[in-house]
Amino acid sequence: MTVRKILIANRGEIALRIIRAAREMGIATVAVYSDADATAPHVLAADQAVRIGPPPPQESYLRVDALLEAARATDADAVHPGYGFLAENAAFAQAVADAGLTFIGPRPQAIALMGDKAAARARMQAAGVPVVPGYQGPDDDEALAQAAARIGYPVLLKAAAGGGGKGMRIVQRPEDLPEAAAAARREAQHAFGDARLLLEKFIPTARHVEFQILADAHGHTLHLYERECSVQRRHQKIIEETPSPLLDPDLRARMAQAAVAAARAVDYVNAGTVEFIVDPATRDFYFLEMNTRLQVEHPITEMLLGLDLVQWQIRVAAGEPLPWAQEDLRPRGHAIEARVYAEDPAHGFLPSTGRLLHLREPVGPGVRVDSGVRPGQEVTPHYDPLLAKIIVHAETRAGAIARLRAALQRTAYHGVTTNLAFLLQVLAHPDFVRGAVHTRWVEEALSGPAEAAEDLPLAALAGLALAERLPQAAAAGPAAKPGARYDPWAALQGVYPA
Repeated sequence: MTVRKILIANRGEIALRIIRAAREMGIATVAVYSDADATAPHVLAADQAVRIGPPPPQESYLRVDALLEAARATDADAVHPGYGFLAENAAFAQAVADAGLTFIGPRPQAIALMGDKAAARARMQAAGVPVVPGYQGPDDDEALAQAAARIGYPVLLKAAAGGGGKGMRIVQRPEDLPEAAAAARREAQHAFGDARLLLEKFIPTARHVEFQILADAHGHTLHLYERECSVQRRHQKIIEETPSPLLDPDLRARMAQAAVAAARAVDYVNAGTVEFIVDPATRDFYFLEMNTRLQVEHPITEMLLGLDLVQWQIRVAAGEPLPWAQEDLRPRGHAIEARVYAEDPAHGFLPSTGRLLHLREPVGPGVRVDSGVRPGQEVTPHYDPLLAKIIVHAETRAGAIARLRAALQRTAYHGVTTNLAFLLQVLAHPDFVRGAVHTRWVEEALSGPAEAAEDLPLAALAGLALAERLPQAAAAGPAAKPGARYDPWAALQGVYPA
C-alpha cells in the first residue's frame, strides 16, 4: 500500500508537525480549517486547504462528514487525526476505513476498548498488567460508598469513558463522596456523553510515567522507553522528560514489559502510549490508561532515539514492518519538553485570548520548537491554548534543564498572557532539580505567583503595524471551493507592502 496524500484532521502545531514529516517523505498534504484558522500557519504550509465550517469545533473539526468530504474533494487517500478532536474516536476511525481511506492510527476496535476505562481496566487485569486497587461496577452512591470504604480513603472518582482530567474528583472523606460523585457525573456526561464513573485508590504522591509503544501489523510490538509527566496542572501535563529520574534499570524493564503486554492484549497497531502511576514509596506501578494516538509529548522520545514517530505512523499504516528488534533501540542523553500555553498561572491557569502582536522563539544546538502560531494571529477561546512546545536535548539531565531554562528565557509571546515565567519557576525549583516531584506537586509547592515575564522589547514594536493589518486578510480567508489549490500569499494581499 502506498500513501500519496494525507488529509490532516486537526490544526495548530500538530498539523504542522505532520506536514513536515509528510513533506520529507514526498507525500502531499491537505489542511482543513475553520473560519478562525483561515490564515493559520498549518493552512499556509499544506499543499491544499479546505474550509470545513465556523470556529466552534462541533461545527468544524469535529464534523466527520465535512472531513470525509474534504478528503474526497482533494483525492486524499489517508487521514491523520493528530491528537485531540477526533483522534481517539473509534467511530471516526471506522468511518475513515469505510470510506476506503487509510486511517493513520490504531484499529477502531483498539480505540473503542482502550477509550472505555472500565473495559480497559478489566482487559489489563486479564493480561496480568498491574492496575490500581479500585472498583468498577454499578456506580450508584451506595455501591461507590461501600467500595471506597473497602479500598480506603482518599479515593479518586474517574469518568469511565474519558480522560484529560474531566469527570475526575479526589475524595478525602466519606461525607464528601455523594457531592463529588454528582459533580463528576455531570462533568462526564457533558464532556463524553457518558456519566459512568469508576473508583480507584488515590496515591497522593504518585508519579506519572508513560511508555511509548510502536507496533506494526506483522506482529512486532516495541517500546520506545518512558516519559515522565508528573509536572501537571488540573490533571494535565506541563513539562515532560525522558528518561524518568525515578526509574532504575529493573523498574524500567518491568514497566516496559507491562506496557508491551498491554498493547498486545488489545492487538494494538501503530503508535500509542501506555500510562502508569508509580508509588515512589513502594516503587509499585499501576496501569492508568492507554492513549490510542500520538501524544503531545512525543518529541522528547524522538530526540532521545533519533526517530521520526510521525513518519513511522505513516509507514506502519501503509503496511510496512518495523525494521528493528528491541535491542536496536538505544536511548542517548536526556530530553525535556515544556508546553507554552496562553494562560494565566496566577489566576488558576485560566486561558488567555487575544492577538499575538509579537513572538520570539529560541534557536540553538539541541533546541527544537514545535509551534503553531504566527504574529498577528488571534488566540481564540474555541481551541486548546497551546502556543508551542519547546524541546531540548543534552547529554545529561542537568545539561537539559540548563538548556531549557536558557531557551525559555529567549522565548516571548506578546499580546496574550503566557505561562513562560511559571515554567522557569518550575525548572529552577529544588524539587524539580532533584527529580522529586509528583502529580500534585504544582498545587502543593507552587501556590505563589511566578515572576512577571519580560516587557516587550522596543525593537519588536516595528513589527506591530504589520500585525495590526493581518486580521483583515484573515477575515477574507482562503477560497472555500472544495479541493481548490490555496495560494496563501494571495490571501495576504495588501498586508505586506510592495
